[in-house]
Amino acid sequence: MDFRSEFLLRAAAAARAAGHIFPEHAACEAALESAWGRSRLAVEADNLFGQKQSHPPLAGTETLAMPTQEYLHGHWTTVLANWVKFAGWAQCFAARMDLLRQLSGEYAHYRAALAALSGDDFVQEVSRSWSTDPARAAKVLEIYRAHAGVFSGGREVA
Repeated sequence: MDFRSEFLLRAAAAARAAGHIFPEHAACEAALESAWGRSRLAVEADNLFGQKQSHPPLAGTETLAMPTQEYLHGHWTTVLANWVKFAGWAQCFAARMDLLRQLSGEYAHYRAALAALSGDDFVQEVSRSWSTDPARAAKVLEIYRAHAGVFSGGREVA
């Protein structure tokens, strides 16, 4: 099994354990956001989604300051950001779901994502507000389609 398949299975299991909806799609989001678990943020902070630290800081977490690329005003730029440092992947997935629920009153896309009837719809909706990358949803769904057999034990997934 290659490292991508191993990452997706581990991430989906952590998402499922944390009660994340559409855990396989969430694993694919994590793959994109964390460079398959190899980004500095994933390695040093178990932060698979690029979740920024809140003010005051998220209870029970530390903060890691580091630069990131943001798509602002039509181009990519580097900014310094404060990131949540999680104790493990399950905590990361649980905190992500908590954040979506907390912000669903402010962000219609998060509310729609939480009410989605399919993983694809969830990704489309959550991506509208989660990231500044305008192609995020397409990238996540490309990962899902390319690796869907991993989640089904090699059986074809529609």
